Amino acid sequence: MQTQLSFDNFYIEPIKIQDAWKLCDFIVANETRLKRYFPKTLEQNLTPDLSKLFVEKKTKQFKKKEEFLFTIKEKKTNHLVGLAYLKELDWNKKQGEFAYCTGYTFEGKKIMSKTIHLLANHAFNNLDIKTLQITVHKSNIASIKVAKNCNFTWVKTLKNEYTPIGEAPLDMELYELYNKTNIEQN
Repeated sequence: MQTQLSFDNFYIEPIKIQDAWKLCDFIVANETRLKRYFPKTLEQNLTPDLSKLFVEKKTKQFKKKEEFLFTIKEKKTNHLVGLAYLKELDWNKKQGEFAYCTGYTFEGKKIMSKTIHLLANHAFNNLDIKTLQITVHKSNIASIKVAKNCNFTWVKTLKNEYTPIGEAPLDMELYELYNKTNIEQN
């Protein structure tokens, strides 16, 4: 995806090398918010040098279609307000999973719901994905709202699916969205 997707005062685009400093700033400013569910992203972006390496790796993965990392930015300021991953890609099953986060100052504004809606359409229409997933802990009400706002359906509880650093394993809730066009054609 080389073109931008946009809504309201925001735009979504693939991560690019020029984003390293903004990414580092975003991660450090939201460190407490990210440490439980994004520990790897956090540890790889604590300094500008680490962010540069991280972005280089993510742009290569994007080109190879191994994982897609998108930035969400304000149109007027180009301020980074959030991230959205399309990860755990299984090209045989035509399946992928979303993971996402926004900065403190942008929560509750439906930015992520609009982002995931646009990226889901992009995945179905341009990447030939048939099933999209969101895996979320039941206490993450905001993330559950994103899944529901985007018409994902709760499928099941995944026992001991995710272990945060220094914590016991957590059960996670699996939500899925299916490409109705592909399902109807099969």
